[in-house]
Amino acid sequence: MNRISVACMLTIVVFANATAQSLYVPRNVQEAYKKGTRSEDGRPGKNYWQNSGKYTISVTALPPDRTIKGSEQITYFNNSTDTLRNPVIKLIVNIHKPGATRFNDASDNYLTSGIHIDAFSINGKTATWQDPQYHYTWQSFHLPEPLLPHDSVQLTFDWHYEISLQSGREGMLDSTSYFLAYFYPRVAVFDDYNGWDRMDFTDAQEFYNDFNDYTLKVTVPKNYIVWSTGTLQNPNAVLQPAYVDKLNASLNSDDIIHIATAADLASKNVTAQNETNTWQWTASHITDVTCALSDHYVWDASSVVVDDATKRRASVQSAFNDTAKDFHQMVEFGKHALNWLSHNWPGVPYPFPKTTIVQGYADMEYPMMVNDNTNPDPVFSRFVAEHEIAHTWFPFYMGINETRYGFMDEGWATTFELLIGREDLGKDMAENFYKQFRVEGWIKDNSMEEDLPIITPGNILGISALGNNEYGKASLGYLAMKDLLGDALFKKCLHEYMARWNGKHPIPWDFFYTFNDASGKNLNWFWNNWFFTNYYIDLAIRKVTKTTTGYAINIKNVGGYASPVDVVLNFEDGTSQRVHQTPEIWMKNQKEATVSIATKKKVSSIKLDGGIFMDADESNNTWNK
Repeated sequence: MNRISVACMLTIVVFANATAQSLYVPRNVQEAYKKGTRSEDGRPGKNYWQNSGKYTISVTALPPDRTIKGSEQITYFNNSTDTLRNPVIKLIVNIHKPGATRFNDASDNYLTSGIHIDAFSINGKTATWQDPQYHYTWQSFHLPEPLLPHDSVQLTFDWHYEISLQSGREGMLDSTSYFLAYFYPRVAVFDDYNGWDRMDFTDAQEFYNDFNDYTLKVTVPKNYIVWSTGTLQNPNAVLQPAYVDKLNASLNSDDIIHIATAADLASKNVTAQNETNTWQWTASHITDVTCALSDHYVWDASSVVVDDATKRRASVQSAFNDTAKDFHQMVEFGKHALNWLSHNWPGVPYPFPKTTIVQGYADMEYPMMVNDNTNPDPVFSRFVAEHEIAHTWFPFYMGINETRYGFMDEGWATTFELLIGREDLGKDMAENFYKQFRVEGWIKDNSMEEDLPIITPGNILGISALGNNEYGKASLGYLAMKDLLGDALFKKCLHEYMARWNGKHPIPWDFFYTFNDASGKNLNWFWNNWFFTNYYIDLAIRKVTKTTTGYAINIKNVGGYASPVDVVLNFEDGTSQRVHQTPEIWMKNQKEATVSIATKKKVSSIKLDGGIFMDADESNNTWNK
C-alpha cells in the first residue's frame, strides 16, 4: 500500500508541474539549495561538501575453505557542517542471511549466516558491536564522543563470513575460484540532501558509496593469482620474475600478452612459492574495491591509449577458464571499448589505470573490474562487456546514488552501449539488440507499474518497473535529448555535467539544471515530459491534408512522450522520402503536431517510423490514400 500511495502522489504532483516550465523539486533538495550545497544552475554549491574515508583492508581466502577472514582500519572524515553521533555501517554480505529482505527467492546454495563482526573499536578503544536485527544490510552504532564537523574518527573491524556457493554479484565461481565483492564493512554515505543512507540492499537495486582511498591486502595460498581494483604494489613479491616481466610488458603493449597460460598454471610455478602470498593494491578517490582469485584461471593482458593529449595508457586484463572461447577475445573487446568510449561517447578519457574482466556469473560492473558470464556467441559477449565497462563513467566517475536514482547510471551505460554497438555491429543489428533488450518489454506491457515516472526513486519500485525505468526508458530520454540538441551541443552539455560532478554525488536536478545552463535553453518542458510524467510512446496519424506546397500531416501524441519520429512518404511513382522530426515538434503542444512537407509528387501512403523509439500501437501509424 505504501509503494502504491507514494507512486500515485508522485504522479499527481508531476502532472501538475508538467504544464509549467519548472520542475518538481523534493523538499530536501530545496533545503540543499537554501544551504548552498547545491545550486539551481546545476553546479555544486559554494558550500558543497562530501565525506570520505581511508580504508586499509586485509583479507584472507584459503580455498577450498569457504571462510573469508578480514580486518580493516577506517579513518572517516566528517567534512559536513553537522555533528555526527550515530554512523551507519553497510554490511552487504548479510543479503545472504535467511530472512534478509530481497527481491528474489534464495536457494540453499545462496544462503549463509552472513557477516560476523569478531572485534570492533572506536578511536583505539574496544567497543561492543550489535548485529542488525531488522535491516540486515546496515546497522548504526553510537559514538562515545560526537564526531564534530571537520574532524575524523578511527574505526577498526575484524570479521569473517562464509562465501556463498551460488555466485551472483559475488561468491564462488568454482571450488577454487572466488569473486569477493562488498566483502568489508563500510561507512554508509552521509550526504547533504538525505543524511545517512539507510536504504536496504535487496539484491536488485545497486549501490551508493563515498569516494575513499584504499589499501587492500589479499592473502591466498601459493599458486593462486589475485586480480583487484587498484594498482598492484608488490608484483615482485608475489610473482615469479618471468611473469612480472610479462605483466610489465603488457602495460605498454598493443599486443595481447598471455601472462599466465594453462600450461604455465599447470607447472605451479607462476607465483612465489611461499605457503601463502599477500597481494597488495592501492586505489585513490574511488567508490569501492573488489577482487577475484583462482589457481587455474588463465591471464591475458594488453593496453590502449585512452588520452591522446598525455598519451596515457590503460591496462586491459582478463582472467578466465581456458575453455571459455569468448574470453580469449575479451582483452581485445575491452581495449576497443576503452578506446571508443574515451574518444567518442562519452568522449572523456578512461579515468582509471586499468580494467580487468573476470569470467563469472554476474554481468556486473565494479570500479576497474567486470564480472561477466561466458557466452557461446562472442558478439553478445562483447555487447555485455561494453555495457559494463561503460559504467566506469556512470556511476564510478560520477558518484551516482544507484539505489535511489539508478537511471542516472544504467540509462547512460545503455545509451553508450547502443552508440558503440552501431559501430561494432552496424546500425540495424545494434538497434535490434537495443529494442529487444531495452525497449520492447516495456512498451508492450501496458500495466500501470510500467508507466511510473522515471524520477520515481528506485528503492520503492518493483523489479520490472525498476529495470525498465533505469535502462530503456531513461536511455531513450537521453537519446531524445541528443536528437533535440544535436550531437555537438549535447556533448558540450554532457561534458559540462561530468566536469562539474566527477568525483562528487550528483542528483537528477544537478543533471537537468546543468544541461539547461550549458545549453543556454530552458529544457524543463522536456525534462518534465520524459522524467516526471507517466507518459509512454504512441504516435498516430490523425489527418493528412493536401496543401498548395505539398502535404500537412497531423500527428496525435497518444502516449505523450516527446519522441523523435521519421515521417516516410511513399509516392505514386514508386519513390519515397524520409523526413526526420526531432522532439522539438512537441515543445509547444505535447498533444499534437502538424508536419508540413513540401513536394510536387503525389503521395500514395504515409508512415510514422520511430526506429528505436518503438510505438505502443503501430496500427494507427500508416495513412493510405
